[in-house]
Formats: sequence, structure tokens, C-alpha cells
Amino acid sequence: MLESAIEILLKTIVILALPLGALPLIIHVERRGAAFMQKRLGPNRVGPFGLLQPLADVAKFMFKEEVHPTHVKPFFYVAAPLVALVVAILPLACIPIAAPFELFGRTIFPEVFRTDMGIFYAFAVSALGSYGILLAGWASNNKYSMLGALRACAQMVSYELSLSTSVVAMIFLYGTNDIHQMIGAQTGYWFGFLPKWGVFIQPVAAMLFLVGIFAESNRLPFDLAEGESEIVAGYHLEYSSMKFALFFMAEYIHMIALSALFIILFFGGYALLPGMSFLAEKSPILLVALQALSLITKIALMIWFFVWVRWTLPRFRYDQLMTLGWERLLPLGIANLIITVLFVYYRN
Repeated sequence: MLESAIEILLKTIVILALPLGALPLIIHVERRGAAFMQKRLGPNRVGPFGLLQPLADVAKFMFKEEVHPTHVKPFFYVAAPLVALVVAILPLACIPIAAPFELFGRTIFPEVFRTDMGIFYAFAVSALGSYGILLAGWASNNKYSMLGALRACAQMVSYELSLSTSVVAMIFLYGTNDIHQMIGAQTGYWFGFLPKWGVFIQPVAAMLFLVGIFAESNRLPFDLAEGESEIVAGYHLEYSSMKFALFFMAEYIHMIALSALFIILFFGGYALLPGMSFLAEKSPILLVALQALSLITKIALMIWFFVWVRWTLPRFRYDQLMTLGWERLLPLGIANLIITVLFVYYRN
């Protein structure tokens, strides 16, 4: 019993340390990526290549004057950023960074929450992200904040549906809800060189999922909840100092979690990248390290894609956003799901 408690504690520390430790680096990549695409320098004064600028920003947030408006609902106003951050972290509990391995006579599953229904748990808790945003907009007692919160919830509902159809289609294809078995189904190659990734089997589902996670994380071109030109700053308008920083952290952690789920379903998860398989034959520990490196590398590339899209595409109009979700992506997702079910039925 003690061994199990220690194992869970260590895995929890790792799961929390990795995304929280990566946040300064992701913020730096965001700012330098924006500068690169706009042909300017970006942060380059604090530390070598500006790498310490995120730490300076953290210090600024911690010591910045905190404005507490008198018209807000105090308890919910304080609770909203904490709810947003906790809900963003929860999906990481069921995401494995490597395959199960033997250590000291025990089988170690490298995820905090081990369940065959892990994929459903991840999407269930990630969908709760709208609660923190809605709570912030309502508790701020500000019309612009409330409008931003309503926008965020409306777009989450509309894009959750098409995203869910893509997930169900992949579950039918893989024939399992278990994340490890999903990743195992994507190992190996077609024709000796093409990885058996889900994106090559279901490109339509991959596209639906990709668009859905941009809307879920309120990133451009779907950041209507924070549209500066329309509603000032949206749901976090009345927040400052560390409370605003918590919303900022929640957005990036949500990006990491959704990127990991996208990679698990469509890009082989922690399955080794092409050309790395021969290294894994050396030792089991090396295999685990390489699998973790493979997953982290894929997530890093996905984060860069988020940055690239943000500083390339313009923001949608709100009516265009909802039209795309309800009239284009949802019917496409349902049609793709029906075709997938018929294909699996006749294949079996």
C-alpha cells in the first residue's frame, strides 16, 4: 500500500513538474515565434537570447499591484482562475508518457490515473474548462466579461460535438478505449516507411479534431472570447496580477493537454519516431526514455503549430465561427462517423 502511494505521489510530481516547468519556455517560443513571423527581434535583453524574460515576467506578475474591483462577487471572482488552472491540469493525469514497464518486480504504468476509459476521462475533464471561464465572466459583474464568457461557452459546445464525433470514429477503428492499446495499434509501418498513424487512416477525423482543439483552447483564429477589438479583453477583463497569470497558465497547459490527446489519437503517442527503434533494443530504461522523448518532441512541434497559426491567420467573425461549427464541421463529423462505423462493421 505504501509503495503504491509513493508511486502515485512521484508520478503526480512528474506530471505537474513537466507542464509547469515547460510554461516559461512555451511563452518564450510564443513571443519569439511572433517576432520571427513579423520580422522583428522579440525579447532578447534578459538573459542569453532572451531566455530569462519569462522569469522576469513571472516576477512582474507577482509584485504587480493587484486591483480588486468593488463590484465583483468576491468568492467566485477569486475561485474562477483557480478552477480554470486545476481543470486544465486534470486531463494530464491519464496521459501516459511511455509504455508500461517492469521495475523492481512491479509493472509501472507511467500515468497517474490508470483506467481503460482514460480517453473519456480526459475529454470529460477538459470540457469543464468552460466552467472557469463562465465563472470569471459572471463573477466580474461586467458586460464585456460576461459576453466573452458566453462566447467561450457557446463555441466550446459547438466544437465539442464535431470533436467528439472524430474521437468516437477513432475508437471504432482502434476497437478499444484504452490509450495504450490505441498507441499500440499505431506502431509499425506500411510499405516499410509510412507510420501506421491514425492521421493516415482518418484524415477527416484528424482535421475535425485539430479545428476543435483550437476552438477549445480559445486560440486564434477562434479567440472570440478575448476579442480585443470587440470586447476589450473578454472574460478576464477585470483580472490583474497573479489572477490574470493563472488564466494565462491555464490556456497554455490546456494547449499541452489537447496536443497530447491529438498526438495519442493521430500521431502514435509515445510510439518511437522513425529511425529510433534500433536504439530501444539496448535496454528497457532507454526505451522508456526514448518513448518519453518521442511524445515530448511531438507535443513541442504541436505547440509550435499553435504559435504558427496564431500569428498567420486572422480572427474569424463570430457568426462565421458558429456557422463553421454547426453547419460545416458537425455534419461532416456525423457523415464521417457513419462511414467509419459501416467500414468497421463490414471489415469485421
